[in-house]
Amino acid sequence: MEEKISNVAYYQEGRPQPFFAKQKIWLNAILFVATVFSTFFVGLMWAISFKYADIVFQESQSSFALDIFMDPEIIGLGMIYVIVLIGILMGHELGHFFTCRYYKINATLPYFIPAPTLIGTLGAFIKIKSPITKKQQLFDIGVAGPLVGFVLSVPALIYGLSISKIIPSLPPEESIIFGEPLLLKIVGGVIFKGVPEGFDVFPHPVAFAGWVGILVTALNLFPIGQLDGGHVFYAFLGAKSRKFAPIFLAVFVFMGIFFWVGWFVWALLISFVGLKHPRISDEEIPLSPRRKFIVFVIFLIFIFSFIPDPVKGYNLFDLLKQFTF
Repeated sequence: MEEKISNVAYYQEGRPQPFFAKQKIWLNAILFVATVFSTFFVGLMWAISFKYADIVFQESQSSFALDIFMDPEIIGLGMIYVIVLIGILMGHELGHFFTCRYYKINATLPYFIPAPTLIGTLGAFIKIKSPITKKQQLFDIGVAGPLVGFVLSVPALIYGLSISKIIPSLPPEESIIFGEPLLLKIVGGVIFKGVPEGFDVFPHPVAFAGWVGILVTALNLFPIGQLDGGHVFYAFLGAKSRKFAPIFLAVFVFMGIFFWVGWFVWALLISFVGLKHPRISDEEIPLSPRRKFIVFVIFLIFIFSFIPDPVKGYNLFDLLKQFTF
């Protein structure tokens, strides 16, 4: 995201600073190293689960010694997860960063966010320090990140699925089930034709990293506030786009109730950053035909990437049942 969580670029008003001004990057470096370690730990967990999937799912009481973490194959799979995932997130942010450089807009290098989550990070963001006043600049900066992130995520997802495993299904209460974007359903349907009933696909760490990249792309393409999609939507519709912000916020609440409670957190973060998009000087000037076509491409990417329930079984009603029974 870009903007304090995954990839939502935000803007600081004030006097523009020289673009090539010397920047202190020690914080960027520390956060990057911390994120490498946090994602590597998660990568090890996924690597162990993937390598020993057949054993784990056949013997529920299976246990492993600590020296399993010294297994070169496990370490290698963990590092592959780190490289692919951070590569996708880095590509997303550098898409924004280099577009800012092209327009001589002052922006920081990416800040990565380490976190003890199922993926090992909350993503990355850049901080844009110069005001953006032109629609063309806003649009190009907004679309650059998702386009690069999506282009990097798709081959990772396809290749990772091609080397994934088919294993006996586990009861839902004994496993974590992730939601599937339309793209994954299409690719999986082609690669895994004729999977027997009672069996599931256990994703290779590369496939899971690609899935995360697709999820990050979809999260950032929501057409609201300071999200990448918000920049594109505002550049496309101008002031009219502000009328839709309460509607999209209500959609988050609806999805939090019926699909995944994480949408409540997302709605809160977006509200904190701000639902209203800062004005630009040429708001009434329409986008060029080429950029209008890119709007259509971005819409398709969102449709193919969107996951209403990234983690299944965690809507509001499911959680309330756990506390009441």
